[in-house]
Amino acid sequence: MQGIFISMEGPDGSGKSTQIELLKAYLEKKGYDEIIITREPGGTVISEAIREIILNKDYSEMSYMTEALLYASARAQLVSQVIKPALEAGKAVISDRFVDSSAVYQGMARGLGVEETYNINSYAIQGIMPQLTIHMDLPAKVGISRKKEQAELDRMELETLEFHEKVAEGYRELARRSPERIKSIDATQDIQTIHEIIVKYVEEILKK
Repeated sequence: MQGIFISMEGPDGSGKSTQIELLKAYLEKKGYDEIIITREPGGTVISEAIREIILNKDYSEMSYMTEALLYASARAQLVSQVIKPALEAGKAVISDRFVDSSAVYQGMARGLGVEETYNINSYAIQGIMPQLTIHMDLPAKVGISRKKEQAELDRMELETLEFHEKVAEGYRELARRSPERIKSIDATQDIQTIHEIIVKYVEEILKK
């Protein structure tokens, strides 16, 4: 089978993890024997170590450029070690976040610039982009409220509501820029409804 790469994007607390598991089960029924589930930052031993640095709430002095470069470094290792080999082997890859999250969080919310952020990541992703990106659209207040109920917040989750609102709007803007690849879904809907919408978009990709 031909490899397929799908990324799941959206603000914190938007329900990405739940939908990734449902999508995995769906792709297994479609004949993909091995489905790689990964996350950003993370997904490899090195990338997970970088993740601990990025999200450590004690590192509040971290500059925005340092943050962007650390994300790109974690991504470079993930692409080289996991994503690229999996796609070449005809496997399905689902990633909880990919380069679009840097475009939103660092490029838009941090103000580094969208194109500048994609340029920073150009070497890291080696020309690999998802065929489909699902954008779980959720108001910032709702997402943060959900996260507070789940666990202790990390350095990014502890940012101001204004920052998270910039993130939420940033994703909407990115979806408007790339409507063929990025599909927005109202994440306030029930789990099954969201899954059925995702399946519809995936079916379109599989037909191609």
